[in-house]
Amino acid sequence: MSARTRTRPAHPVDSGMDVRLPWWAVVLPTVAFAALLLLLTGPTDAHAESGVSGPVSQVVELVHRTFGDAAP
Repeated sequence: MSARTRTRPAHPVDSGMDVRLPWWAVVLPTVAFAALLLLLTGPTDAHAESGVSGPVSQVVELVHRTFGDAAP
């Protein structure tokens, strides 16, 4: 007598889980990586005395101007 072996069905059973990511799950890490890369590749000299602002300070200033008016 030989024991019967179970065979797997041709199509796996749907578990009902959705594996799609929301848009921000991809965008936020990408923006954070770009910001860190910008900080690493930015100018190494201090430009505070010369009046020249770097790209990071320009972005911070832009965000401040954009959301500064909306703050109560």
